[in-house]
Parts: sequence; C-alpha cells; structure tokens
Amino acid sequence: MMSRHSSSLPLALVEDLHVEFRGRHGVTKAVRGVSFQLGREKLGLVGESGCGKSTVGRTLLRLVPHPGVVSARRLEIAGTDISALSESDMRHLRGWRIAMILQDPRFSLNPVMAVGRQIAEAWRAHFGGFESEATDRALTALQSVGFREPERIARAYPHQLSGGEGQRAMIAMMLIGEPGVLIADEPTSSLDVTVRNQVLAVLDDQVRRRGMGLLFISHDLNLVASFCERILVMYGGQIVESIRSSEIAEARHPYTRGLLQAQPRLDRVMAELPVVPRDPAWLNETPS
Repeated sequence: MMSRHSSSLPLALVEDLHVEFRGRHGVTKAVRGVSFQLGREKLGLVGESGCGKSTVGRTLLRLVPHPGVVSARRLEIAGTDISALSESDMRHLRGWRIAMILQDPRFSLNPVMAVGRQIAEAWRAHFGGFESEATDRALTALQSVGFREPERIARAYPHQLSGGEGQRAMIAMMLIGEPGVLIADEPTSSLDVTVRNQVLAVLDDQVRRRGMGLLFISHDLNLVASFCERILVMYGGQIVESIRSSEIAEARHPYTRGLLQAQPRLDRVMAELPVVPRDPAWLNETPS
C-alpha cells in the first residue's frame, strides 16, 4: 500500500533517466541520462523547445505515449518506485501524490462540463464520498486559488473563463488531491504579464502553505531564475548545468550563458541578439 510522503525522503528522485521513441526511421533519444532530486522547493527545468523537458515531466506521471520506451536506474515519488506500479496503482497515484498543470486550460479542461463538476469529480476519484461533499471541496479549492466568487467559476464552462481564470481553475483541480509533487509545464506561456504574475503568486502561495515540491518547466530562463530556488538547464535531452537561482549570473556552461545573453534587455541597445552557441561535445558532458 502506498503511503503519504515522508519528510525524510526526497519528494521525487530521478537517476539516469532515458526516454527513446522508436520508429521506422530509427531511434530518437528524447531524454538521455537525466538525474535530479526534488525536495520541498521550487525547481526550474529550463531549455529550448524540443530539449526533452516536458518529456521528463510526463515520465514522472508515467504518461509517455507509445512508442516511447522509458528506462531509469531509479524513478521514485516519495520513495515509491513508480516503474514497478500496476496501471491501477499509477492511476491512484496521479493527482494524489503527483499532479501536472498543462500549458493551456482550454485544451486540458473538458469543454462540455462545468468547471466545478470537473474539480468535484477529481476529488471523488481519490477520496470517494457524497456528491455534496465533493461540491463543497471544489468550492473550497477554487477559493484557495484566489477566486472571490467560487460559485460563479464552478458554474462556468471553460470557454467562459479568461486565460488566467482557466489556469487558476486548473491549479485548483490539480491540488484538490493534495499531492506532494506538482509539475507545472509552461503554465504561464499563453498569459499576459499581469495575469502571469497572478498565476505565479498563486503557485508560490500553494507551494509554501502545503509544503510541496514544484517542478516548473519553462523556456524562459529569466522567469525561472526569478521564481525558483534552483535551476536545471537542459540541452539535447541532457541536463548540462544545475545551479542555484541566486548564482545564475555566474553560470559556467556556455549554453546557459548563451541563453542569458540572448535575452532582450531594455537597458542597452543591441543591433541584433546573440546566437545561442551549440557544440555536439556538450551531449557527452557531466552536468556541473
């Protein structure tokens, strides 16, 4: 039987993770030897599109689709080896021990079901109980992410919500099972700056109050550095640098430095942005 996470264990542990997709034209190595631990913290996973960061997040929920092949020395959530779980046990673990916020709630929420009903169903899937209790829990969850009128949001359908409202509703649904690990995959990419900051404030508040571990996946290095305590930089399916956010200005790897230099800045005029360097030799390095 699976138990709640222990404070003496990392909330997530990944050692030597490999993910391959095998097709008629050969093997694509999407993730190659990734290792990290996640504690009660905000950990950023940053890199350009196609580097494998979303695949790492989905692997932790065992959601890599066919023909993907996953192998790892260790792949654990709060001490539980998820590679050894049956699909039934894994379904129970999703949402209860680990949950994932996807990029766009318009495509993640059921378009023909009221938001409150969707959140209530997520509660009953893990805890059972009567429909009235699940409804009350859904309203409480909506209130916890900053909705002053949770009843209005609960009655609404996804298309009736703004981008920020939809994302906060998605956060409420993912947290209703009280998971210890939350994965946020580009949760603010479709939002304007003001709404993005509101969503980040909600995530920060929930992580601190619940004592969770957050894996925040993004392509925006500046955003990750300002929001997370630690950063993992991915390139070509590997982690090429692990660094504390407070030390990002002293990053040593040329790819990380290239990402920093390529960011537009208002305090200087540049004829053109620098091109991020790439070297095939990086694919065989050990992360610093």
